[in-house]
Amino acid sequence: MVPLVLAVVAVIAVVDGDSGIPMWFRLRNDVGQISARVEVVRGETQALKAQIMALSSEPFALERAIREDLELALPGEIVVRFDRQKVDW
Repeated sequence: MVPLVLAVVAVIAVVDGDSGIPMWFRLRNDVGQISARVEVVRGETQALKAQIMALSSEPFALERAIREDLELALPGEIVVRFDRQKVDW
């Protein structure tokens, strides 16, 4: 009789929105999504740190970045641009 009562109480707790259990499941899911986003941002941060190091220590890297941002080319260079929406990488 006791196991049956406990099972009924557990089912009611899971179904009842005021019990906190549904909220716990949603929060647990949110934590998983946020953890995945944190990992993505960590990767982006590492890439930006590497870019900062290259730009501060390599004059050619700084020159290349400036030319890319301003869409400039040195005399004799050929600039090739790809439409990212049309290119299937």
